Amino acid sequence: MILSETAPSPARVRAATRATYVAFIGTGFAFASWAARIPQVRDRLHLQPSELGLVLLAIAAGSVLALPLSGPVLARLGSRRMVSAMALLLSVGLVIVSLGYLAGVPPVVGGLFLIGLGNGAWDVAMNVQAARVERLLNRSIMSRFHAGFSLGTVAGAVIGAGMVALRVPVTAHLLGVAVIVAAVVPLAVQRFVPDQDEDAAEERGRSRDAWAEPRTLLIGLFVLAFAFAEGTGNDWISVALIDGHHADATLGTLGFAVFLAAMTAGRWVGPGLLDRYGRVVVIRAISLLAVAGLVLFVFGPSTPVAFAGAVLWGAGTSLGFPVGMSAGADDPARAPARVSVIASIGYCAFLGGPPLIGFLGQRFTVLRALTAVAVLLALAALITGNVRPLPDGEDS
Repeated sequence: MILSETAPSPARVRAATRATYVAFIGTGFAFASWAARIPQVRDRLHLQPSELGLVLLAIAAGSVLALPLSGPVLARLGSRRMVSAMALLLSVGLVIVSLGYLAGVPPVVGGLFLIGLGNGAWDVAMNVQAARVERLLNRSIMSRFHAGFSLGTVAGAVIGAGMVALRVPVTAHLLGVAVIVAAVVPLAVQRFVPDQDEDAAEERGRSRDAWAEPRTLLIGLFVLAFAFAEGTGNDWISVALIDGHHADATLGTLGFAVFLAAMTAGRWVGPGLLDRYGRVVVIRAISLLAVAGLVLFVFGPSTPVAFAGAVLWGAGTSLGFPVGMSAGADDPARAPARVSVIASIGYCAFLGGPPLIGFLGQRFTVLRALTAVAVLLALAALITGNVRPLPDGEDS
């Protein structure tokens, strides 16, 4: 790769790389900290599975609202300012949830909506910066940035399990997380590099065109399938272990941590596999791995077998989202618009997933409802060919 004369210095790129890791870790830590306390919030509010699904829908609603606007706003503000602002907004949402769940459902829904709004725009901005850094380094490291996200979720889940075991109140736990995120992330992302060398106005003019590109739309559907598999694990794995496998609350939260740890490991080793075998072969193989894990988790006769299923499920879903983001950013000039479109479609999984699993769980139990994930993973395997890298000079 030949860098332009205006390309950032190697030292600045290394600093941006570290800052990008902080952005990914921060959003993962914030989300998992909330997810680790879902069973306690559910019990406090006396929610049935279908009702919990509707409450969780608030996060997805905020994200889906933010995502279509992220492309043009990102072109104006840049990823540095957008991530800083969204980290503060997400922290405000955590504060509202931490206090509001003591009062009832409406403030929790409001706080989760702000969390989703901040998380959605933050997600697009950090992925665009990650794609920019990946190009400047001339190395396939996108999945390792997403491993940073997963590392953040593991830390959030493990700390959450400790908070549950020590009987630390949800309010104190989430307030502490909000302070950490608001203090650390905006400071770290000051080291981001500019998102592009081109005139931002030109890119804004192209943003709408990405919605008419068949490859971009199919990659969005591909990402949706893996987002559904990942998001379902995030939202429901603890509840399924507690209610379906009769594990206690601490063990249920640790099962969530095991799922996230497997996903983190898969994302860390992913670049080597992708460079050696290619996107299509690797993704189709791990789709089968995820389906096998789901079968073990849902139909396994014991909690240890369910934990083994959680490991395969987490590893099998690890690369889908980051590969979709890399595929959307294959053409650097169109990366902001395409990543925004792909993320917008993918996040529909977080909009429809919680209520779907909740309603199916009401009728068939949450554990059995998780089999719906396998259907979308099969679809993802069928359309995986669309994430094949674009030949040089080819547009979508």
